[in-house]
Amino acid sequence: MNHKAATEGSTQRRRARRGNAENLSARLRVLCVSALRLTQGVVFGALVFIVPLWLLAQETTIKLAVRLVNVTAAVRGPDGQLARALTRDEFEVLDEGKAQAIRVFAREAEVPLSIALLLDISGSTAKDLKFEQDSASRFARSILREQDRIALFPFNDEVTQATAFTSSAIRLEQVLRSVRPGGGTSLFDAIFLAAEQLRKQQGRKVMILVTDGGDTTSHIGFKEALRAAQEADAVLYSIIVVPIRSDAGRDTAGEHALQLLSEGTGGRFYTPENAAQLDPVFAGIADELHTQYVLGFYADPNLAAGGYRRVQVRVLSPGFTVQARKGYYLRGR
Repeated sequence: MNHKAATEGSTQRRRARRGNAENLSARLRVLCVSALRLTQGVVFGALVFIVPLWLLAQETTIKLAVRLVNVTAAVRGPDGQLARALTRDEFEVLDEGKAQAIRVFAREAEVPLSIALLLDISGSTAKDLKFEQDSASRFARSILREQDRIALFPFNDEVTQATAFTSSAIRLEQVLRSVRPGGGTSLFDAIFLAAEQLRKQQGRKVMILVTDGGDTTSHIGFKEALRAAQEADAVLYSIIVVPIRSDAGRDTAGEHALQLLSEGTGGRFYTPENAAQLDPVFAGIADELHTQYVLGFYADPNLAAGGYRRVQVRVLSPGFTVQARKGYYLRGR
């Protein structure tokens, strides 16, 4: 193949991937509208009043802090327990190895939380779906405060936003009980499309993914899913139910991809042996979300937008381990 043909082939593949992302975004908007029309009238009516206020708040934020980079971090001490009472002066943030002044510092109680719950409802989950529904419902009841929001994204061959972002655990549970298993597993599509919706939310942003296997039917690839999560400032917690402990019969490549996605966004990766063990996993995630820190710094105004930059968060005292995203994509001015 000559150089010209190779270049044209590469360009066509990039256009195809871009087209896939645009088609997925359009498809999710249609599915969201269809799903939200099924919600109770009081929920739909509330959205009419909430959205203008949220847009006003977002517009103000963009004007004041367009180059602000926020990093959400969880910290464990030398004893392995979550560190809950650290101060700003105990942290250091490095952008491409250069120390940054920490302009924003907040503990979790001060920052609203938006959660996208991604639930695999492919055909292979049929036997475990009830356990997943029960555990997810208990998690929502335990984690949500008045200022927090959660939305459900069930996925198989298709990805649907089944609820708006809501503070009602009861509403989430109602919709959770209505989903039915069947079809393939569009896992990367689910991450991509949930990230797109999380970008519209404020405060801390979290994705919790529950699945029993790797991707089989996505239009989006691993790199696009990871970038979408990072651009949304979202932390991904992956839970993959692994009934088979040996490598034989397992999708180890899919598990590794989820581990990299979780670590790249500052989240964690869990592999319970069966769905009956989901409660302690959800409890661990809830505990971590209750002890997170948000640290913000201003990016160099001379840097061009769009580039990926490595970021590191450290605690100055020895023996502490920080769990935070590995990098970020610089937004425009």
